[in-house]
Formats: sequence, structure tokens, C-alpha cells
Amino acid sequence: MPNLLSDIPSNFPDEVFQNIVSRPGIRIERILSNGHTTEDDKWYDSKQNEWVLIMKGRGIIEYEDGRTDTLNKGDHLLIPKHVKHRVSHTDKPTVWLAVHFD
Repeated sequence: MPNLLSDIPSNFPDEVFQNIVSRPGIRIERILSNGHTTEDDKWYDSKQNEWVLIMKGRGIIEYEDGRTDTLNKGDHLLIPKHVKHRVSHTDKPTVWLAVHFD
């Protein structure tokens, strides 16, 4: 049986995005971050709602209006579609579970 906290490399140069389930209207993915952040001049503007859960590590979400949300292990957050955001910090490593849905 697959385990979302297994097979985490000790070092990886780029963030890793792994689809777990992908169906019309919903996509579930595991994201592995290792100190990765979104580029300073880039904002995500998703066409879908995004629910994220930190399974290991810590991440900070920054919004275009200057607000931030810090997520630690077990914390989850709903980012409504078209709310511009970026990742401004991740621990080494951070394991996210992200659900994108209409």
C-alpha cells in the first residue's frame, strides 16, 4: 500500500509534484519541497480552489495583499480560486498534500 510519507529523497534540486488522483473537477497531489519557494515576481492564480495540508515540515503562504499563513505539520488551509498567492518558505523537507477542485 502506498504511503505519502515514504520515498522522500534526501536531496532534490527541484520541487516534486506527484499526481495521486486526477479526475474531471478534482486533482490530488503530493508536493515535496526542500527549502523551495515561489519566484519573487510570480503569483499563483488558480482556476480551482486549493486545499493544502502539511504532512511534514513547514510552509509559509504569502498573499498578494501582504497577508501570510504559516502551516506546520497537521495544519491545513483552503485557498479560494483566483486568490493570488505564493510560497515564501518551506523547511527541508516539507511534504504537502494538495487538493485542487471546482
